[in-house]
Amino acid sequence: MAKKPADSLVIMTELVLPNDTNVFGNLMGGRLMYWMDIAAALAAQKHSNAPVVTASVDNLSFMNSIKLGNAVHIEARVTRAFNTSMEVYLNVWGEDLVAQNKYQSNTAYYTFVALDEAGKPKAAADLKPETEEDMELFNGALRRRQVRLILGGKMKPGDAKELKALFEKG
Repeated sequence: MAKKPADSLVIMTELVLPNDTNVFGNLMGGRLMYWMDIAAALAAQKHSNAPVVTASVDNLSFMNSIKLGNAVHIEARVTRAFNTSMEVYLNVWGEDLVAQNKYQSNTAYYTFVALDEAGKPKAAADLKPETEEDMELFNGALRRRQVRLILGGKMKPGDAKELKALFEKG
């Protein structure tokens, strides 16, 4: 049975404390990645109704740093399900709670694999995009997957039909 991206939505909020920061008073990238991994795993588990493991992290972009004392809001949702893997899109905002100012901080794509009771890969439910943004993320997921497979040595560049279509004249 197909699920909607909204069914997997997770919004996680953290407060940046001194132990989370570097010498500049900014949230450490590794700490943010840890929080993002948790939010993405929760979204993938909601979609698959199964435990999941992180398979890859890509396109992690750092736009604006998040300062000590600010809140971090992490939004995660499944963008596409393949056989046993699921792509999860994450959008991260910082929020200066005193100035009441929210700002874009990061985006990323994580990939998870659902596991059965024996710890073997399990088929993930299909995903049915609803909104225009859902469709854009869904359609782009196949190309992003091909890039991941090529970089991981699991696909030859010549076999990436959707990627080639971007560069060929029709």
